[in-house]
Amino acid sequence: MVAKKINYEESRQKRLEENKKRMEELKLTALAQSLRIISAPKPSPMKKVNRTPRKPLDLSSVRRSNRVADKPPPIYKEVAMEPLGMRRSYGPKSRDLSNRVYASYEDREYASERAEELYSSLQPDFPSFVKPMLISHVSGGFWLGLPVSFCKSYLPKRDEIMTLVDEDGDEWPTKYLPRKTGLSGGWKAFAEDHKLVDGDALVFQLIKPTVFKVYITRVNQAEDSDDA
Repeated sequence: MVAKKINYEESRQKRLEENKKRMEELKLTALAQSLRIISAPKPSPMKKVNRTPRKPLDLSSVRRSNRVADKPPPIYKEVAMEPLGMRRSYGPKSRDLSNRVYASYEDREYASERAEELYSSLQPDFPSFVKPMLISHVSGGFWLGLPVSFCKSYLPKRDEIMTLVDEDGDEWPTKYLPRKTGLSGGWKAFAEDHKLVDGDALVFQLIKPTVFKVYITRVNQAEDSDDA
């Protein structure tokens, strides 16, 4: 058994030597080494980049429209903003509203009840509504909003001049804005001329498509009656 193992090792060693001689004859070892050298990646040299700084663009040479060709080129410059908290005054000073007088709840209710009684006594052939006065109606902005449903049902669909006729028959033209359903220009003159105050109640009766008959019930009418 041992002799067979020795003979196997000897024959194996003999075959290895023979294979080695054949490889040397065929120069396979040198060929394998040359292939390794060829297949190895070569480091690529870095390309030099031209770092010459670019010249700034000349915006004056940019083509411009014929409409502004004869005008000087625009200057785009950051403008300092006005700091917050500083308010410019573009017109007369704001009105001093510290002397406003607000009606009490009882007086307001009294004027509204009287206006409702007057409203009930008017002819039903002419549409009408009651409008109690607030501070914003008689001071400051002088804007009078009207009932939306009334405006959609009876008033013009575009801007129109509405004439207000008081109980003496005097007339005041006002600007009606359907998009805002209210009276703008001209309402201030009517309110100031009739000295309307907070709490007064007005009855508007549409006697013509663009004419309102206006009845006024005063919030201080109860005091006037007591003094008499």
